[in-house]
Amino acid sequence: MEGDGDAATAPLLDFIDDQSAASEELLRREPVPFDVLSRLALWEAGNLWRISWASILITLFSFTLSLVTQMFVGHLGELELAGASITNIGIQGLAYGIMLGMSTAVQTVCGQAYGARRYRAMGVVCQRALVLQFVTAVAIAFFYWYSGPFLQLIGQAEDVAVAGQLYARGLVPQLLAFALFCPMQRFLQAQNIVNPVAYMVLAVLVFHIFISWLAVFVLSFGLLGAALTLSFSWWVLVALTWAYIIWSPACKETWTGLSMLAFRGLWGYAKLAFASAVMLALEVWYVQGFVLLTGFLPNSEIALDSLSICINYWNWDFQIMLGLSYAASIRVSNELGAGHPKVARLSVMVVVMASIAFSILATIVVMALRYPLSTLYTSSTTVIEAVIALMPLLAISIFLNGIQPILSGVAVGSGWQVIVAYVNVGAYYIIGLPIGCVLGFKTSLGAARSDDQLHLFVVIQGIWWGLIIGVAIQTVALIVITARTNWDSEVEKVIQRLRRTAADEGGVLVVDDDDV
Repeated sequence: MEGDGDAATAPLLDFIDDQSAASEELLRREPVPFDVLSRLALWEAGNLWRISWASILITLFSFTLSLVTQMFVGHLGELELAGASITNIGIQGLAYGIMLGMSTAVQTVCGQAYGARRYRAMGVVCQRALVLQFVTAVAIAFFYWYSGPFLQLIGQAEDVAVAGQLYARGLVPQLLAFALFCPMQRFLQAQNIVNPVAYMVLAVLVFHIFISWLAVFVLSFGLLGAALTLSFSWWVLVALTWAYIIWSPACKETWTGLSMLAFRGLWGYAKLAFASAVMLALEVWYVQGFVLLTGFLPNSEIALDSLSICINYWNWDFQIMLGLSYAASIRVSNELGAGHPKVARLSVMVVVMASIAFSILATIVVMALRYPLSTLYTSSTTVIEAVIALMPLLAISIFLNGIQPILSGVAVGSGWQVIVAYVNVGAYYIIGLPIGCVLGFKTSLGAARSDDQLHLFVVIQGIWWGLIIGVAIQTVALIVITARTNWDSEVEKVIQRLRRTAADEGGVLVVDDDDV
Protein backbone atom coordinates (compact mmCIF):
# COMPACT_ATOMS: atom_id res chain seq x y z
CA MET A 1 0.00 0.00 0.00
CA GLU A 2 1.35 3.37 -0.90
CA GLY A 3 1.73 5.73 2.04
CA ASP A 4 0.40 9.24 1.63
CA GLY A 5 1.45 10.75 4.93
CA ASP A 6 4.74 11.42 6.61
CA ALA A 7 6.74 8.86 8.56
CA ALA A 8 4.48 9.27 11.56
CA THR A 9 1.36 8.22 9.70
CA ALA A 10 2.50 5.99 6.84
CA PRO A 11 2.40 2.22 7.35
CA LEU A 12 5.86 0.79 7.88
CA LEU A 13 5.41 -2.11 5.46
CA ASP A 14 6.37 0.13 2.56
CA PHE A 15 9.88 0.35 4.02
CA ILE A 16 10.07 -3.42 4.50
CA ASP A 17 8.26 -5.08 1.62
CA ASP A 18 10.83 -5.03 -1.19
CA GLN A 19 13.69 -6.00 1.10
CA SER A 20 11.54 -8.76 2.59
CA ALA A 21 11.11 -10.48 -0.78
CA ALA A 22 14.84 -10.21 -1.46
CA SER A 23 15.64 -11.56 2.01
CA GLU A 24 13.37 -14.54 1.42
CA GLU A 25 15.35 -15.39 -1.70
CA LEU A 26 18.66 -15.13 0.14
CA LEU A 27 17.45 -17.31 3.00
CA ARG A 28 16.34 -20.02 0.58
CA ARG A 29 19.90 -20.40 -0.74
CA GLU A 30 21.06 -22.75 1.98
CA PRO A 31 23.52 -22.80 3.54
CA VAL A 32 23.29 -19.06 4.13
CA PRO A 33 26.73 -17.45 4.65
CA PHE A 34 27.24 -16.11 8.16
CA ASP A 35 27.87 -12.53 6.99
CA VAL A 36 24.64 -12.57 4.96
CA LEU A 37 22.68 -14.01 7.87
CA SER A 38 24.14 -11.37 10.19
CA ARG A 39 23.10 -8.53 7.86
CA LEU A 40 19.61 -9.98 7.54
CA ALA A 41 19.34 -10.33 11.32
CA LEU A 42 20.32 -6.67 11.77
CA TRP A 43 17.78 -5.67 9.12
CA GLU A 44 15.07 -7.63 10.94
CA ALA A 45 16.11 -6.14 14.28
CA GLY A 46 15.62 -2.70 12.75
CA ASN A 47 12.15 -3.67 11.53
CA LEU A 48 11.20 -4.93 14.98
CA TRP A 49 12.53 -1.80 16.66
CA ARG A 50 10.57 0.51 14.34
CA ILE A 51 7.40 -1.31 15.34
CA SER A 52 8.13 -2.27 18.93
CA TRP A 53 9.21 1.05 20.44
CA ALA A 54 5.80 2.60 19.83
CA SER A 55 3.99 -0.63 20.76
CA ILE A 56 5.85 -0.68 24.07
CA LEU A 57 4.93 2.94 24.75
CA ILE A 58 1.28 2.19 23.96
CA THR A 59 1.13 -0.65 26.48
CA LEU A 60 3.02 1.36 29.12
CA PHE A 61 0.91 4.50 28.73
CA SER A 62 -2.33 2.49 28.68
CA PHE A 63 -1.26 0.69 31.86
CA THR A 64 -0.35 4.02 33.45
CA LEU A 65 -3.87 5.43 32.95
CA SER A 66 -5.27 3.06 35.59
CA LEU A 67 -2.18 3.50 37.75
CA VAL A 68 -2.63 7.29 37.79
CA THR A 69 -6.25 6.90 38.87
CA GLN A 70 -5.22 4.53 41.65
CA MET A 71 -2.61 7.02 42.84
CA PHE A 72 -5.21 9.78 43.09
CA VAL A 73 -7.65 7.43 44.81
CA GLY A 74 -4.96 6.78 47.41
CA HIS A 75 -5.38 10.38 48.56
CA LEU A 76 -9.06 9.77 49.31
CA GLY A 77 -8.35 7.29 52.11
CA GLU A 78 -7.24 3.75 52.88
CA LEU A 79 -10.71 2.27 52.35
CA GLU A 80 -11.07 3.86 48.92
CA LEU A 81 -7.59 2.70 47.91
CA ALA A 82 -8.30 -0.84 49.10
CA GLY A 83 -11.57 -0.92 47.15
CA ALA A 84 -9.96 0.40 43.97
CA SER A 85 -6.97 -1.94 44.29
CA ILE A 86 -9.02 -5.11 44.70
CA THR A 87 -11.30 -4.03 41.84
CA ASN A 88 -8.30 -3.53 39.57
CA ILE A 89 -7.06 -7.03 40.38
CA GLY A 90 -10.25 -9.03 40.85
CA ILE A 91 -12.69 -7.31 38.48
CA GLN A 92 -10.85 -5.27 35.86
CA GLY A 93 -8.20 -7.93 35.45
CA LEU A 94 -10.80 -10.55 34.57
CA ALA A 95 -12.37 -8.32 31.93
CA TYR A 96 -9.07 -7.09 30.52
CA GLY A 97 -7.90 -10.64 29.91
CA ILE A 98 -11.01 -11.35 27.85
CA MET A 99 -10.96 -8.08 25.87
CA LEU A 100 -7.23 -8.18 25.11
CA GLY A 101 -7.43 -11.84 24.19
CA MET A 102 -10.36 -11.42 21.81
CA SER A 103 -8.61 -8.57 20.04
CA THR A 104 -5.60 -10.75 19.20
CA ALA A 105 -7.81 -12.45 16.59
CA VAL A 106 -7.70 -9.12 14.73
CA GLN A 107 -3.89 -9.31 14.78
CA THR A 108 -3.98 -12.79 13.30
CA VAL A 109 -6.51 -12.26 10.50
CA CYS A 110 -5.72 -8.63 9.64
CA GLY A 111 -1.96 -9.12 9.93
CA GLN A 112 -1.98 -11.99 7.47
CA ALA A 113 -4.40 -10.18 5.16
CA TYR A 114 -2.17 -7.10 5.16
CA GLY A 115 0.89 -9.16 4.29
CA ALA A 116 -1.08 -10.66 1.39
CA ARG A 117 -2.32 -7.17 0.38
CA ARG A 118 -5.99 -8.03 0.96
CA TYR A 119 -6.54 -4.54 2.31
CA ARG A 120 -10.29 -4.07 1.97
CA ALA A 121 -10.98 -7.23 3.95
CA MET A 122 -9.29 -5.74 7.00
CA GLY A 123 -11.90 -3.06 7.65
CA VAL A 124 -14.69 -5.63 7.67
CA VAL A 125 -12.74 -7.87 10.06
CA CYS A 126 -12.25 -4.87 12.36
CA GLN A 127 -16.00 -4.19 12.29
CA ARG A 128 -16.72 -7.80 13.21
CA ALA A 129 -14.40 -7.48 16.16
CA LEU A 130 -16.00 -4.20 17.27
CA VAL A 131 -19.48 -5.74 17.23
CA LEU A 132 -18.41 -8.91 18.99
CA GLN A 133 -16.31 -7.24 21.68
CA PHE A 134 -18.89 -4.55 22.46
CA VAL A 135 -21.61 -7.18 22.96
CA THR A 136 -19.25 -9.19 25.17
CA ALA A 137 -18.40 -6.07 27.19
CA VAL A 138 -22.09 -5.34 27.78
CA ALA A 139 -22.47 -8.86 29.21
CA ILE A 140 -19.40 -8.41 31.44
CA ALA A 141 -20.76 -5.05 32.63
CA PHE A 142 -23.36 -6.88 34.73
CA PHE A 143 -20.48 -8.51 36.62
CA TYR A 144 -19.00 -5.05 37.25
CA TRP A 145 -22.33 -3.68 38.47
CA TYR A 146 -22.93 -6.49 40.95
CA SER A 147 -19.31 -7.21 41.89
CA GLY A 148 -19.70 -6.69 45.64
CA PRO A 149 -20.72 -10.28 46.49
CA PHE A 150 -17.82 -11.64 44.42
CA LEU A 151 -15.34 -9.44 46.28
CA GLN A 152 -16.68 -10.70 49.60
CA LEU A 153 -16.47 -14.27 48.29
CA ILE A 154 -12.72 -13.89 47.73
CA GLY A 155 -12.21 -12.78 51.31
CA GLN A 156 -12.68 -8.99 51.27
CA ALA A 157 -14.31 -7.18 54.18
CA GLU A 158 -17.80 -5.84 53.56
CA ASP A 159 -16.76 -2.17 53.56
CA VAL A 160 -13.93 -2.88 51.10
CA ALA A 161 -16.33 -4.85 48.88
CA VAL A 162 -18.83 -1.98 48.89
CA ALA A 163 -16.11 0.52 47.93
CA GLY A 164 -14.85 -1.85 45.26
CA GLN A 165 -18.32 -2.27 43.77
CA LEU A 166 -18.81 1.51 43.65
CA TYR A 167 -15.49 1.91 41.86
CA ALA A 168 -16.35 -0.93 39.46
CA ARG A 169 -19.67 0.71 38.55
CA GLY A 170 -17.81 3.87 37.63
CA LEU A 171 -15.59 1.79 35.34
CA VAL A 172 -18.45 0.32 33.28
CA PRO A 173 -18.09 3.04 30.59
CA GLN A 174 -14.34 2.42 30.60
CA LEU A 175 -14.96 -1.29 29.96
CA LEU A 176 -17.10 -0.46 26.92
CA ALA A 177 -14.48 1.97 25.63
CA PHE A 178 -11.71 -0.58 26.13
CA ALA A 179 -13.73 -3.14 24.19
CA LEU A 180 -13.77 -0.78 21.20
CA PHE A 181 -10.21 0.47 21.49
CA CYS A 182 -8.56 -2.97 21.46
CA PRO A 183 -9.78 -4.05 17.98
CA MET A 184 -9.05 -0.61 16.51
CA GLN A 185 -5.53 -0.65 17.94
CA ARG A 186 -4.89 -4.16 16.57
CA PHE A 187 -6.34 -3.12 13.20
CA LEU A 188 -3.80 -0.30 13.02
CA GLN A 189 -0.95 -2.43 14.36
CA ALA A 190 -1.61 -5.07 11.71
CA GLN A 191 -0.81 -2.33 9.16
CA ASN A 192 2.32 -1.37 11.12
CA ILE A 193 0.65 1.92 12.10
CA VAL A 194 1.88 2.29 15.67
CA ASN A 195 3.44 5.74 16.07
CA PRO A 196 0.17 7.73 15.82
CA VAL A 197 -1.50 5.52 18.44
CA ALA A 198 1.44 6.07 20.80
CA TYR A 199 1.11 9.85 20.39
CA MET A 200 -2.63 9.67 21.04
CA VAL A 201 -2.24 7.54 24.18
CA LEU A 202 0.45 9.92 25.50
CA ALA A 203 -1.80 12.93 24.90
CA VAL A 204 -4.70 11.22 26.67
CA LEU A 205 -2.43 10.29 29.59
CA VAL A 206 -1.42 13.93 30.10
CA PHE A 207 -5.08 14.96 29.82
CA HIS A 208 -6.09 12.25 32.29
CA ILE A 209 -3.59 13.40 34.91
CA PHE A 210 -5.08 16.90 34.75
CA ILE A 211 -8.75 15.91 34.94
CA SER A 212 -8.01 13.38 37.71
CA TRP A 213 -6.41 16.13 39.76
CA LEU A 214 -9.40 18.34 39.00
CA ALA A 215 -11.94 15.67 39.96
CA VAL A 216 -10.24 14.53 43.17
CA PHE A 217 -8.61 17.66 44.63
CA VAL A 218 -10.67 20.55 43.24
CA LEU A 219 -14.19 19.21 42.70
CA SER A 220 -14.01 16.49 45.41
CA PHE A 221 -15.95 13.97 43.33
CA GLY A 222 -14.70 11.07 45.44
CA LEU A 223 -14.19 7.44 44.50
CA LEU A 224 -16.95 7.25 41.91
CA GLY A 225 -15.74 10.49 40.33
CA ALA A 226 -12.21 9.13 39.99
CA ALA A 227 -13.53 6.02 38.24
CA LEU A 228 -15.73 8.05 35.89
CA THR A 229 -12.75 10.27 35.08
CA LEU A 230 -10.82 7.21 33.94
CA SER A 231 -13.81 6.13 31.87
CA PHE A 232 -14.03 9.54 30.23
CA SER A 233 -10.33 9.50 29.32
CA TRP A 234 -10.70 6.12 27.65
CA TRP A 235 -13.64 7.39 25.57
CA VAL A 236 -11.49 10.33 24.46
CA LEU A 237 -8.88 7.81 23.31
CA VAL A 238 -11.55 5.81 21.45
CA ALA A 239 -12.78 8.96 19.71
CA LEU A 240 -9.26 9.94 18.62
CA THR A 241 -8.48 6.45 17.33
CA TRP A 242 -11.79 6.21 15.46
CA ALA A 243 -11.22 9.60 13.87
CA TYR A 244 -7.74 8.53 12.75
CA ILE A 245 -9.05 5.36 11.13
CA ILE A 246 -11.80 7.20 9.26
CA TRP A 247 -9.88 10.25 8.09
CA SER A 248 -6.21 9.27 7.88
CA PRO A 249 -4.86 8.68 4.35
CA ALA A 250 -2.86 5.78 5.79
CA CYS A 251 -6.10 3.79 6.21
CA LYS A 252 -7.83 4.75 2.97
CA GLU A 253 -7.35 1.28 1.44
CA THR A 254 -8.02 -0.76 4.57
CA TRP A 255 -11.06 1.16 5.85
CA THR A 256 -13.72 1.64 3.19
CA GLY A 257 -16.65 2.41 5.48
CA LEU A 258 -19.21 0.49 7.50
CA SER A 259 -20.55 -2.64 5.85
CA MET A 260 -23.18 -5.30 6.54
CA LEU A 261 -20.55 -7.80 5.42
CA ALA A 262 -19.23 -7.58 8.97
CA PHE A 263 -22.04 -9.95 9.95
CA ARG A 264 -21.08 -12.49 7.29
CA GLY A 265 -18.88 -15.23 8.72
CA LEU A 266 -19.32 -13.71 12.18
CA TRP A 267 -19.63 -17.10 13.88
CA GLY A 268 -16.39 -18.39 12.40
CA TYR A 269 -14.56 -15.26 13.49
CA ALA A 270 -16.21 -15.45 16.92
CA LYS A 271 -14.76 -18.92 17.51
CA LEU A 272 -11.26 -17.66 16.74
CA ALA A 273 -11.83 -14.60 18.95
CA PHE A 274 -13.07 -16.65 21.89
CA ALA A 275 -10.15 -19.07 21.52
CA SER A 276 -7.87 -16.02 21.59
CA ALA A 277 -9.66 -14.74 24.70
CA VAL A 278 -9.16 -18.06 26.47
CA MET A 279 -5.47 -18.08 25.53
CA LEU A 280 -4.63 -14.65 26.95
CA ALA A 281 -7.19 -14.54 29.76
CA LEU A 282 -5.78 -17.72 31.26
CA GLU A 283 -2.37 -16.04 31.39
CA VAL A 284 -3.67 -12.82 32.97
CA TRP A 285 -5.93 -14.59 35.47
CA TYR A 286 -3.16 -16.96 36.51
CA VAL A 287 -0.99 -14.21 37.99
CA GLN A 288 -3.96 -12.42 39.53
CA GLY A 289 -5.18 -15.68 41.03
CA PHE A 290 -1.93 -16.05 42.94
CA VAL A 291 -2.24 -12.50 44.26
CA LEU A 292 -5.80 -13.18 45.42
CA LEU A 293 -4.63 -16.40 47.14
CA THR A 294 -2.51 -14.33 49.51
CA GLY A 295 -5.72 -12.80 50.85
CA PHE A 296 -6.39 -16.09 52.65
CA LEU A 297 -3.05 -16.05 54.48
CA PRO A 298 -2.59 -15.00 58.11
CA ASN A 299 -1.38 -11.38 58.21
CA SER A 300 -2.78 -11.10 54.69
CA GLU A 301 -2.22 -7.33 54.66
CA ILE A 302 1.56 -7.84 54.74
CA ALA A 303 1.31 -10.64 52.20
CA LEU A 304 -0.80 -8.57 49.81
CA ASP A 305 1.38 -5.48 50.19
CA SER A 306 4.67 -7.28 49.55
CA LEU A 307 3.37 -9.42 46.70
CA SER A 308 1.56 -6.46 45.11
CA ILE A 309 4.79 -4.43 45.07
CA CYS A 310 6.65 -7.27 43.35
CA ILE A 311 3.81 -7.90 40.90
CA ASN A 312 3.79 -4.18 40.09
CA TYR A 313 7.44 -4.41 38.98
CA TRP A 314 6.60 -7.62 37.12
CA ASN A 315 3.75 -5.77 35.38
CA TRP A 316 6.06 -3.02 34.16
CA ASP A 317 8.36 -5.61 32.64
CA PHE A 318 5.38 -7.50 31.22
CA GLN A 319 4.07 -4.35 29.52
CA ILE A 320 7.43 -3.94 27.76
CA MET A 321 7.45 -7.59 26.71
CA LEU A 322 3.82 -7.30 25.60
CA GLY A 323 4.76 -4.43 23.30
CA LEU A 324 7.60 -6.51 21.90
CA SER A 325 5.25 -9.46 21.45
CA TYR A 326 2.92 -7.23 19.41
CA ALA A 327 5.85 -6.44 17.14
CA ALA A 328 6.62 -10.15 16.82
CA SER A 329 2.99 -10.87 15.98
CA ILE A 330 2.91 -8.13 13.34
CA ARG A 331 6.11 -9.27 11.66
CA VAL A 332 5.21 -12.97 11.66
CA SER A 333 1.64 -12.45 10.42
CA ASN A 334 2.73 -9.98 7.72
CA GLU A 335 5.47 -12.28 6.43
CA LEU A 336 3.26 -15.36 6.46
CA GLY A 337 0.61 -13.42 4.57
CA ALA A 338 3.23 -12.28 2.07
CA GLY A 339 4.35 -15.89 1.55
CA HIS A 340 7.78 -15.47 3.17
CA PRO A 341 8.23 -18.42 5.58
CA LYS A 342 12.01 -18.00 5.89
CA VAL A 343 11.71 -14.35 6.87
CA ALA A 344 8.94 -15.23 9.35
CA ARG A 345 11.28 -17.76 10.97
CA LEU A 346 14.09 -15.19 11.03
CA SER A 347 11.74 -12.72 12.76
CA VAL A 348 11.01 -15.27 15.46
CA MET A 349 14.70 -15.95 16.08
CA VAL A 350 15.66 -12.27 16.23
CA VAL A 351 12.83 -11.18 18.52
CA VAL A 352 13.43 -14.06 20.94
CA MET A 353 17.16 -13.30 21.17
CA ALA A 354 16.47 -9.59 21.69
CA SER A 355 13.90 -10.23 24.41
CA ILE A 356 16.16 -12.69 26.24
CA ALA A 357 19.00 -10.15 26.22
CA PHE A 358 16.69 -7.48 27.65
CA SER A 359 15.38 -9.85 30.32
CA ILE A 360 18.88 -10.82 31.42
CA LEU A 361 19.67 -7.11 31.85
CA ALA A 362 16.40 -6.52 33.73
CA THR A 363 17.09 -9.51 35.99
CA ILE A 364 20.53 -8.14 36.87
CA VAL A 365 19.06 -4.70 37.62
CA VAL A 366 16.38 -6.16 39.90
CA MET A 367 18.89 -8.15 41.93
CA ALA A 368 21.40 -5.28 42.11
CA LEU A 369 18.78 -2.72 43.19
CA ARG A 370 16.56 -4.99 45.28
CA TYR A 371 16.79 -2.82 48.40
CA PRO A 372 16.04 0.57 46.74
CA LEU A 373 13.23 -1.04 44.75
CA SER A 374 11.78 -2.46 47.97
CA THR A 375 11.60 0.97 49.63
CA LEU A 376 9.99 2.89 46.78
CA TYR A 377 6.44 1.88 47.68
CA THR A 378 6.56 1.53 51.46
CA SER A 379 8.36 2.54 54.63
CA SER A 380 7.24 -0.53 56.60
CA THR A 381 10.26 -2.56 57.69
CA THR A 382 8.25 -5.78 57.66
CA VAL A 383 6.98 -5.26 54.13
CA ILE A 384 10.46 -4.21 52.91
CA GLU A 385 11.95 -7.43 54.31
CA ALA A 386 9.22 -9.45 52.61
CA VAL A 387 9.82 -7.73 49.27
CA ILE A 388 13.59 -8.28 49.48
CA ALA A 389 12.97 -11.96 50.24
CA LEU A 390 10.80 -12.21 47.12
CA MET A 391 13.22 -10.42 44.79
CA PRO A 392 15.03 -13.60 43.61
CA LEU A 393 11.67 -15.05 42.57
CA LEU A 394 10.80 -11.79 40.85
CA ALA A 395 14.10 -12.00 38.95
CA ILE A 396 13.28 -15.54 37.77
CA SER A 397 9.81 -14.41 36.67
CA ILE A 398 11.25 -11.47 34.75
CA PHE A 399 13.67 -13.78 32.95
CA LEU A 400 10.81 -16.08 31.91
CA ASN A 401 8.96 -12.94 30.82
CA GLY A 402 11.62 -12.53 28.17
CA ILE A 403 10.52 -15.69 26.39
CA GLN A 404 6.90 -16.58 27.15
CA PRO A 405 5.05 -13.41 25.98
CA ILE A 406 7.18 -13.25 22.84
CA LEU A 407 6.35 -16.81 21.83
CA SER A 408 2.69 -16.06 22.60
CA GLY A 409 2.97 -13.15 20.15
CA VAL A 410 4.40 -15.52 17.55
CA ALA A 411 1.46 -17.84 18.22
CA VAL A 412 -0.99 -14.98 17.63
CA GLY A 413 0.71 -14.03 14.38
CA SER A 414 0.52 -17.64 13.24
CA GLY A 415 -3.04 -18.31 14.42
CA TRP A 416 -2.20 -20.95 17.05
CA GLN A 417 -4.53 -19.56 19.74
CA VAL A 418 -6.40 -22.83 20.33
CA ILE A 419 -3.19 -24.82 20.80
CA VAL A 420 -1.78 -22.27 23.24
CA ALA A 421 -5.08 -22.19 25.16
CA TYR A 422 -4.77 -25.93 25.81
CA VAL A 423 -1.14 -25.47 26.85
CA ASN A 424 -2.15 -22.71 29.27
CA VAL A 425 -4.87 -24.81 30.89
CA GLY A 426 -2.44 -27.65 31.51
CA ALA A 427 0.59 -25.62 32.57
CA TYR A 428 -1.19 -23.04 34.69
CA TYR A 429 -4.29 -24.61 36.19
CA ILE A 430 -3.57 -28.34 36.21
CA ILE A 431 0.08 -28.05 37.28
CA GLY A 432 1.16 -24.57 38.42
CA LEU A 433 -1.78 -23.44 40.56
CA PRO A 434 -2.16 -26.71 42.53
CA ILE A 435 1.59 -26.84 43.16
CA GLY A 436 1.52 -23.24 44.40
CA CYS A 437 -1.34 -24.05 46.78
CA VAL A 438 0.47 -27.12 48.12
CA LEU A 439 3.80 -25.32 48.55
CA GLY A 440 2.14 -22.28 50.07
CA PHE A 441 -0.35 -23.88 52.42
CA LYS A 442 0.49 -27.53 53.08
CA THR A 443 4.24 -28.20 53.01
CA SER A 444 7.19 -27.05 55.08
CA LEU A 445 7.56 -24.20 52.61
CA GLY A 446 4.26 -22.83 53.79
CA ALA A 447 1.50 -23.04 56.32
CA ALA A 448 3.13 -25.43 58.76
CA ARG A 449 4.42 -22.33 60.55
CA SER A 450 2.41 -19.63 58.83
CA ASP A 451 1.24 -18.22 62.18
CA ASP A 452 4.79 -16.93 62.64
CA GLN A 453 5.21 -13.63 60.79
CA LEU A 454 8.77 -14.50 59.78
CA HIS A 455 7.52 -17.61 58.02
CA LEU A 456 4.81 -15.68 56.21
CA PHE A 457 7.49 -14.68 53.69
CA VAL A 458 8.18 -18.35 53.08
CA VAL A 459 4.47 -19.01 52.54
CA ILE A 460 4.39 -16.39 49.81
CA GLN A 461 7.52 -17.90 48.29
CA GLY A 462 5.79 -21.27 48.13
CA ILE A 463 2.83 -19.77 46.29
CA TRP A 464 5.14 -17.93 43.89
CA TRP A 465 7.14 -21.07 43.12
CA GLY A 466 3.91 -22.57 41.82
CA LEU A 467 3.50 -19.57 39.53
CA ILE A 468 7.07 -19.94 38.25
CA ILE A 469 6.68 -23.66 37.62
CA GLY A 470 3.51 -23.09 35.58
CA VAL A 471 5.10 -20.35 33.47
CA ALA A 472 8.25 -22.43 32.95
CA ILE A 473 6.23 -25.41 31.70
CA GLN A 474 4.24 -23.19 29.36
CA THR A 475 7.46 -21.61 28.07
CA VAL A 476 9.05 -24.99 27.35
CA ALA A 477 5.89 -26.12 25.54
CA LEU A 478 5.86 -22.98 23.38
CA ILE A 479 9.56 -23.41 22.57
CA VAL A 480 8.92 -26.97 21.42
CA ILE A 481 5.89 -25.95 19.34
CA THR A 482 7.78 -23.07 17.71
CA ALA A 483 10.93 -25.11 17.07
CA ARG A 484 8.94 -27.90 15.41
CA THR A 485 6.93 -25.54 13.21
CA ASN A 486 7.04 -26.06 9.46
CA TRP A 487 6.86 -22.45 8.29
CA ASP A 488 6.21 -23.43 4.68
CA SER A 489 3.16 -25.31 5.91
CA GLU A 490 2.05 -22.24 7.90
CA VAL A 491 2.17 -20.18 4.70
CA GLU A 492 -0.05 -22.76 3.00
CA LYS A 493 -2.56 -22.48 5.84
CA VAL A 494 -2.63 -18.71 5.41
CA ILE A 495 -3.12 -19.08 1.66
CA GLN A 496 -6.06 -21.42 2.24
CA ARG A 497 -7.60 -18.93 4.66
CA LEU A 498 -7.17 -16.11 2.18
CA ARG A 499 -8.72 -18.17 -0.61
CA ARG A 500 -11.87 -18.67 1.44
CA THR A 501 -13.07 -15.19 0.65
CA ALA A 502 -16.05 -13.58 -0.94
CA ALA A 503 -15.55 -13.19 -4.69
CA ASP A 504 -16.63 -9.59 -4.53
CA GLU A 505 -17.63 -6.93 -2.00
CA GLY A 506 -13.99 -6.32 -1.10
CA GLY A 507 -12.85 -9.92 -0.78
CA VAL A 508 -13.94 -10.29 2.82
CA LEU A 509 -12.06 -12.88 4.80
CA VAL A 510 -14.17 -15.76 6.02
CA VAL A 511 -12.82 -17.70 8.99
CA ASP A 512 -13.87 -21.33 8.74
CA ASP A 513 -13.75 -24.17 11.24
CA ASP A 514 -10.37 -25.27 9.90
CA ASP A 515 -8.87 -21.96 11.03
CA VAL A 516 -9.86 -22.43 14.64
